[in-house]
Amino acid sequence: MKEFIANYGKRIVGVLSGWDRLVLRGSLRKISYVGGMLGYLWAKQIRLCEFRGHVKEMSERLKQASVAAAERSGRPVQYLASSSTNKEEVAREIAQRDGIKQGLICVLSCVEPCWSYDVYRNGKSQKLELVQRMRKCLFLYHYWKDAEWGWMQARIQTWFPFAIQVCLNGRERLVQQMKQAGLRYVRQDNCVVWVEDYAAAQQLLQAQLRTRWPEQLRKVARALNPEHVAMFRELPMEYYWSAHQSEWASDVSFPNDGELERMYPRWVRHSMENGSGAVMRFLAAKGLTQSGGVHGNFQDEVVSDLRRRVEGIRVKHWVGQNSVKMYDKAHTPQGSVLRVETTLNDASAFRVWRRAEGQPEAPRQWHPLRKGLADLGRRAEVSQKANDRYLTALAAVDDSRTVEECAGELERPVIRAGKRFRALHPLGQDLPLLEAISDGAFLVQGLRNRDLQARLFGEQPCTPEQARRRSARVSRLLRLLRAHGLLRKVPRSHRYQVTPHAQRLLSVVLAVRHVTCNSLLAKAA
Repeated sequence: MKEFIANYGKRIVGVLSGWDRLVLRGSLRKISYVGGMLGYLWAKQIRLCEFRGHVKEMSERLKQASVAAAERSGRPVQYLASSSTNKEEVAREIAQRDGIKQGLICVLSCVEPCWSYDVYRNGKSQKLELVQRMRKCLFLYHYWKDAEWGWMQARIQTWFPFAIQVCLNGRERLVQQMKQAGLRYVRQDNCVVWVEDYAAAQQLLQAQLRTRWPEQLRKVARALNPEHVAMFRELPMEYYWSAHQSEWASDVSFPNDGELERMYPRWVRHSMENGSGAVMRFLAAKGLTQSGGVHGNFQDEVVSDLRRRVEGIRVKHWVGQNSVKMYDKAHTPQGSVLRVETTLNDASAFRVWRRAEGQPEAPRQWHPLRKGLADLGRRAEVSQKANDRYLTALAAVDDSRTVEECAGELERPVIRAGKRFRALHPLGQDLPLLEAISDGAFLVQGLRNRDLQARLFGEQPCTPEQARRRSARVSRLLRLLRAHGLLRKVPRSHRYQVTPHAQRLLSVVLAVRHVTCNSLLAKAA
């Protein structure tokens, strides 16, 4: 992002990065599997032949407790005949109709598919068995205008195992935070278009990362089911919370002078033609081979999509269940906003530096990122890095320097620590080398000697002597690239990372090789 701000800094009013939409799920882990549910029935002394009657009684108890607060305060409790009905729209219409400024808005109920339990007679053993299967049950959706989170929604499954889902919005909470701090702002929907102090607003967004989630979410769970403690008195349990989906947005605000409208079509074209490949490789790092291709066993879909909507054009890149998208979020008299947003549904595609789960004495190592709230900070970090890299790729657009000036930085010998290093030839003998290091696959974890060998030589070495010579040659090339400031060494490792300056420089120089002579002549004319 620094490259983007450096390039367009005079035209940028401010930048806000933080949570957008957060979908958190709560599960009662003790009864979320058949063995645990059998343990619950044992604690309650409920036989399998009595199972249906017991769960029906508990379900009715939950339903009555869940809607009691709405009935006492006179808020609507409305049944929706179709699960496809847009519940958000229904709730907003009720809030606008009744002028709700704070508190519970309504409770909507709807029958939807769910994972639950059933009892059936095993024909072979002639015994009753408890099984998990898909079935349908009633879900209760609660909508609030919360004093801390603003507009929020949560739902609870009214049949065992009583799963919960909570939807929050970081920008909604930012608005509440700015009200309490006395910061003036302008918003459009869930986007803050202008704020009088961007640094202070960013600090408020960062403060959201220190939220005491278990405490906050326990309050929501109790509002959904006030009878929870009494229902599980014999076998006490609390909800385990995980992040089902997260959206981390970087909003770049421009003044209302037409600058965003002028530049946005160029960024869209650049994203579809050049930038998307690097971003997708970043998101799909686990599915790449050493040569940069997609592994044969990689089953996820890799897609880029451009869609025109009423509010503008949206560019989105998917890798499996994760995505990065860009769109012109808002256009108001007070300013315009460019939003780059990373959505994570599959956190395991990334890594976190931690101890192995359940082994508090084990040394810290890189492990797959979990959905649990403990890794929510790391989820925010990798999402921000994805946004940064996307904006860095956009920084190459409309560079004020000529291609000759960009290439000239590389085509001059340099002296480092008293030693002379030869010039690079980006459109000559060094083109394969520069193409290799500019691959987006290396943006996160960096590259190693053997990674470059795989890109430059392809096939495996035939003899140990050939392998040694290749390794020595690549080592010399790495020193050359470091001397030119294109690579930096990662401390205490054998990895090298492409510098932000190199990302921008190479994207411009390497893009020239795809430009035809006729198109250059047309531009010159």
